[in-house]
Amino acid sequence: MASYCMTVSRLRLVLGDGARRLHVSAALSAKAKVAMSRFEAGSAVNYGKLLDNISIVRKRLNRPLTLSEKIVYGHLDDPVGQEIARGRTYLRLRPDRVAMQDATAQMAMLQFISSGLPRVAVPSTIHCDHLIEAQIGGVQDLQRAKEVNQEVYNFLATAAAKYGVGFWKPGSGIIHQIILENYAYPGVMLIGTDSHTPNGGGLGAICIGVGGADAVDVMAGIPWELKCPNVIGVKLTGSLSGWTSPKDVILKVAGILTVKGGTGAIVEYHGPGVDSISCTGMATICNMGAEIGATTSVFPYNHRMKTYLEKTGRKEIAELADEYKDCLVPDSGCHYDQLIEINLSELKPHINGPFTPDLAHPVSEVGATAQKNGWPVDIKVGLIGSCTNSSYEDMGRAASLAKQALDRGLKCKAQFTVTPGSEQIRATIERDGYAKVLRDVGGVVLANACGPCIGQWDRRDVKKGEKNTIVTSFNRNFTARNDANPATHAFVTSPEIVTALAIAGTLNFNPETDYLTDSKGEKFKLVPPTGDELPSRDFDPGEDTYQHPPTEGGSVRVDVNPQSNRLQLLEPFLKWDGKDLEDLQVLIKVKGKCTTDHISAAGPWLKFRGHLDNISNNLLIGAVNIENDAVNKIKNQLTGEYGGVPDVARFYKANDVQWVVVGDENYGEGSSREHAALEPRHLGGRAIIVKSFARIHETNLKKQGLLPLTFSDPRDYDKIRPDDKISIIGLKSFAPGKPLTAVLKHSDGSSESVVLNHTFNETQIEWFQAGSALNRMKELQK
Repeated sequence: MASYCMTVSRLRLVLGDGARRLHVSAALSAKAKVAMSRFEAGSAVNYGKLLDNISIVRKRLNRPLTLSEKIVYGHLDDPVGQEIARGRTYLRLRPDRVAMQDATAQMAMLQFISSGLPRVAVPSTIHCDHLIEAQIGGVQDLQRAKEVNQEVYNFLATAAAKYGVGFWKPGSGIIHQIILENYAYPGVMLIGTDSHTPNGGGLGAICIGVGGADAVDVMAGIPWELKCPNVIGVKLTGSLSGWTSPKDVILKVAGILTVKGGTGAIVEYHGPGVDSISCTGMATICNMGAEIGATTSVFPYNHRMKTYLEKTGRKEIAELADEYKDCLVPDSGCHYDQLIEINLSELKPHINGPFTPDLAHPVSEVGATAQKNGWPVDIKVGLIGSCTNSSYEDMGRAASLAKQALDRGLKCKAQFTVTPGSEQIRATIERDGYAKVLRDVGGVVLANACGPCIGQWDRRDVKKGEKNTIVTSFNRNFTARNDANPATHAFVTSPEIVTALAIAGTLNFNPETDYLTDSKGEKFKLVPPTGDELPSRDFDPGEDTYQHPPTEGGSVRVDVNPQSNRLQLLEPFLKWDGKDLEDLQVLIKVKGKCTTDHISAAGPWLKFRGHLDNISNNLLIGAVNIENDAVNKIKNQLTGEYGGVPDVARFYKANDVQWVVVGDENYGEGSSREHAALEPRHLGGRAIIVKSFARIHETNLKKQGLLPLTFSDPRDYDKIRPDDKISIIGLKSFAPGKPLTAVLKHSDGSSESVVLNHTFNETQIEWFQAGSALNRMKELQK
């Protein structure tokens, strides 16, 4: 098999000598220039080392390995000595690269700057996709974003240049699409500061969403810790056809596993049905795996991935993947902790929602279900695109339906928006006519950015509080997520179904059986959608939006204005004082679902992601207070008055009162945003006590020196009263696997004790004792 040195040499032959880039660039095709940028960004492929590590681990474990085990264990820092037990031990891993979107990159880079290190140790990139608000259309919205966010974009661009990080400018596209087009490949391990990083699993990669502090560890060259994942197998048989799409696979799986069923596990798809799904379709399925709490999702290497690699300028990597295919597929006879089987030939189109991505309905039944539950049936807006469904194939299939409507004299009854996933997708669908068809049917093509999917939507067709329904091809539909309106009923489905429903204007339409009436009064049925998996011609790369870091960035100046309301340098959190935490005031006892959107809202708050004090003004403003069923209204136990959650937290901090949050199941599900951990720490919080946590949020809390604790008996949640004071006992002998005790002191003078569990290992306990993981990193540098 080819050696690593051969791999680099072969890539150089294809991609050229980076040192000569300025002199030869004029003679290169746009595609070759992009490929060169990839190589310069460090995308060298080392299958030899992956194979060596897999061989060591397989010999140790003496059993067949799943695909995800091969890639994860293939990246162990110490494959010889690492203890490996699914669901129990912590693995120390060496990811190949890091990717950060602009909203989370601000805090990640601020933390990296605080570390004092001169340059990142692994290839890393920043992607500007989150700060572009959808208002009018792509060109105008992008220009406005560049003006409004100039300070932040300049900070990210200069910090990237100084510390050796690649920078994808605003307008380049959504981080996950850029990764798929450029950096993901079979067998790579990549971590990204966004919960939908698993999108790369569609190209046979292990791509995991993390908080910024985890990214800093990897960029600093420190082994990254991950609890050894369980593995859920999803066996696919049959084949997709007609109205059924890849999105329906994950919508079905979400209905089976729920929003927490994948927690602590990698979802691994396999079986003969896999070959009927395109590479970008597999990415769609892996992307939305975040909604079931999965660590990540992955597909085995096959000819669909090979074709995609070749079409995106990576033929050499495809050839190497062919040589090392045994590393990139599961072993025969491997064991899954749970197995789900889905016959794709029998799978029907699905639509999930409202308010949660695991409430699954067949499209044929959602209209009746909506009427039964009092959900609005008329559709106000249909939105296609986002990181989940914005591929060339997605746009082509949607355009095939739009063309049918236009041919019969129809346009969309609902408003209709289109979000291309990348500049490459935008340019190619413009060239091939898809964009024109989608505009002609009533669509507005938005910027190559996240937009409405993450709440970056200046929506004006309904008033806040007005009950309405939207259908999207997005991945997440929590209350008020898309438009800040808690009365918006958001449903997620495939781009094809969104387009059909937008044309019909109602949930009471099943495109498989129902008829539309054309402009002449004649009834007709939509023919099932069709679309090319990839363009017959090469992709059009569009505008060059990549900034490669200089070889030496030491002279680059990174400015943070002390008067800025967008950016703020970080001050280290205080170390633990060596004592138990006594008389923590309950800030809020949260009732029901509490996602990271509830803890640290996005939308208009995204502008403050680089300023910890300012963004802390949104702490838990979306959480429901069990005392009064109100949002952002809690009692200040020092004054007896009611106020907003951040206001009361600030008052407690000013009066040296430390506090605790009490929560329900799957606390912190959703986004990877570490602000949901930084904010409570900044405002004086010390512990979060809940029934259960989502994986990323629990880790983020640990990284910032907080105590994420769970009730040993979930019924103990009911014992805590909103005005309690809680003491956490046992910290002087804090140790892995050893529970802590909470003493609940009630206002009537009575008290009781409950047992609290934790998942801290020895390294993580050191984070707590140092005040944060970053503090501990700096201690070790001395």
